[in-house]
Amino acid sequence: MLDIVIEARKAAISPYFKVKRILPYQLRRMVGPFIFMDHGGPFNLPNDPTINFDVLPHPHIGLSTVSYLLSGNVTHRDSLGVEQIIKPGEINWMTAGKGIVHSERFEDPVMLAGGKMEMLQTWVALPEKDEEINPTFKNYQPEDLPIFTDTGVWMRLIAGEVYGLKSAVQTHSPLFYVHVELQVGGRFGLPTGYSERGVYIVNGMVEVNGINYTEGQLLVFTKGVDPLIIAKEKTTLMLLGGEHLGHRYIWWNFVSSNKERIEQAKEDWRQGRIIMPPTDNEEFVPLPDDKSKPAGGPPPNALS
Repeated sequence: MLDIVIEARKAAISPYFKVKRILPYQLRRMVGPFIFMDHGGPFNLPNDPTINFDVLPHPHIGLSTVSYLLSGNVTHRDSLGVEQIIKPGEINWMTAGKGIVHSERFEDPVMLAGGKMEMLQTWVALPEKDEEINPTFKNYQPEDLPIFTDTGVWMRLIAGEVYGLKSAVQTHSPLFYVHVELQVGGRFGLPTGYSERGVYIVNGMVEVNGINYTEGQLLVFTKGVDPLIIAKEKTTLMLLGGEHLGHRYIWWNFVSSNKERIEQAKEDWRQGRIIMPPTDNEEFVPLPDDKSKPAGGPPPNALS
């Protein structure tokens, strides 16, 4: 049976870049190790030089950020010196560990002239033993991500091991992340063998147990339940889940099993002790006002 249905809420990660925020949710903080999920777009970037969608340099600790595009492209720069343009079908997997700073810039002239953009970003919490590892970044190409097709079904395995397939993406805990395209009448089942599983409807409509669900909803299922998902119209889904890692504190862009570590990260960013990207260090996102405790509510103005 369904454990909960989470409705996406509106949020902003820069003055002009508005997104649908799915996780964290007050009644369901995580699905497996996934602690954060944003859906940006679809939209066309305005052909207006006064409107800037860029996400300025900002810090992370204790997590991996996972960027996946359905259309458009974004330039990633980080404090490791990495500069990487991500395109649809690829995955950017950045593990912050003890601390990293990155930016996301929209620089392609075609994009800036009104190109279409749609992006999904998630955060994956790290096991306690890995929260303070050295930061890393890896871009995975489409050939690293297995594809499966069947009647009315197309699927790309972004991360994890499901349906007899295994992704080349290196993870720190058992999880799965899957992009699914269904034609009308297409049928699909959730991966088994994981204790927490969810289905986010990017667009379209599906039927589960005789009830219709539509875009912007995350369906989280009870362990042991194997629902049949039937597309009522052409539909895009993102499946995600895995094994729970235990309680995590989350504030702004910081995730940790230790509340004091969050406070340290806040002070490190305030005092300029976290290294900036070498080719993108002239501006940054300031620490937001601390109006909530790290353990409470969704992170204020969280950035991915």
